[in-house]
Amino acid sequence: MLEELKEEFIIKKVGGRFKLSTLIQKRLVALNAGSRPLVDLKSENKMEIVLEEIKQDKIFLDTSNELHTAADGDVMIKSFDAMMSDEL
Repeated sequence: MLEELKEEFIIKKVGGRFKLSTLIQKRLVALNAGSRPLVDLKSENKMEIVLEEIKQDKIFLDTSNELHTAADGDVMIKSFDAMMSDEL
């Protein structure tokens, strides 16, 4: 699990190490507050759930570092990468 954090693809997917740690922290807070996982994973390890949600483009940060999920009604984009490429 921790090895996944070192993989460049997940770091690039979210826009850097700082954004990755921010995204993980915000999503862990949401899960601990009772938010439902967005992926079907047999694990109860919340870190594994968050990493899988990132891999499947279920969660991302917007440009002001606010957490959004693919299930949000007001934000419907496939991934953080897609949003960032539109702004460039």
